[in-house]
Amino acid sequence: MKRRVCVVVTARPSYSRIKTALEAIKGHPDLELQLVIAASALLERYGSAVDDIRKDGFDVAATVYTVLEGENPTSMAKSTGLGLLEMATVLDNLKPDVVVTIADRYETIATAIAAAYMNIPVAHVQGGEVTGSIDDRVRHAVTKLADFHLVANQPAAERVVRMGEDPATVFVTGCPSIDLAARVLHSPGLDFDPFQRYRGVGVPLELSQGYIVAMQHPVTTEYEDARRQVTETLHATKAVGLPTLWFWPNVDAGADGTSKGIRAFRELESPQNMHFFRHIESFDFLKLVYGSKAIVGNSSVGIRECSFLGVPAVNIGTRQTGRERGANVTDVGHSRQQIAQAIVSCAESARPPQSNLYGDGRAGERIADLLSSVSLATANSLRDRSAG
Repeated sequence: MKRRVCVVVTARPSYSRIKTALEAIKGHPDLELQLVIAASALLERYGSAVDDIRKDGFDVAATVYTVLEGENPTSMAKSTGLGLLEMATVLDNLKPDVVVTIADRYETIATAIAAAYMNIPVAHVQGGEVTGSIDDRVRHAVTKLADFHLVANQPAAERVVRMGEDPATVFVTGCPSIDLAARVLHSPGLDFDPFQRYRGVGVPLELSQGYIVAMQHPVTTEYEDARRQVTETLHATKAVGLPTLWFWPNVDAGADGTSKGIRAFRELESPQNMHFFRHIESFDFLKLVYGSKAIVGNSSVGIRECSFLGVPAVNIGTRQTGRERGANVTDVGHSRQQIAQAIVSCAESARPPQSNLYGDGRAGERIADLLSSVSLATANSLRDRSAG
């Protein structure tokens, strides 16, 4: 009998972080993929990642609509509760042998709670990392709910063990998003026109002489300041004058403020060096990033994939506080002057060295092999490291 592996994708970035593992699970002779698409991955205003998923050839076993309007802490909490209710029904119908949940979003913890209470083994991808805001609490809570830990690097593995998890359940696989970055290195040329393929808003830009990519998400513990924060970054990218490809934020508390800031700036300033996209496919996005002079904002892409690609990253604010960094990262605050200076410095400097800090490009196949062979169990208890 093939093992039924239920993977829950809840957001646009979650898909890129698990895509190669989905491919490997789908192609593994001993595994059956049950793919569940939920939350903002289904919503058009956040790019409707489910369309890309189906276009990539994956069958969707179930869809779960859980996101409540509001984009504030209350709506996040309620969406988590709704996700828990709906995921319990989905898992009861699918009856998987193991559930895979990804990273640190609030939808992730709903999946982990449902599976744990239903005595279904939970495999957690990207645990053990440290960042800012509520994400840390969610990520570490999921670690305690999970039975198997598929982490990106050795420091993450050591943190998971220090949290009391059995070392025999912790596996350093690398991050599947690095697998996509590795594919970009094998085919690095920008072989498509982003303005024709994805349209977006704004005038088409000339990219051949260099450009930057900007993506800034709200920080959930600073959500009331989201509009001011993104406005500083928008002014900085306008002042630098380089062609800039701007991308829409994730669905988190404060996303409405970030979106309003972008729209207001676009209307009031009419920037001629910016083009705004809601969503593009993950591989195309990484190609754009690789061809850029720098990525600007606070996305984990700047920390993770760009360390592997050797792309400079201007990391703004606290969202990625504590995450291991490569030599490609420059940290700045929410000051348009600081941001602009960092962009210019990155654009005029030699590219930083590439790093395998988050993986070597083979995480997907490692994850599939582990899911096919690991002994499935849910009897997970806190280890007392002081005993014997």
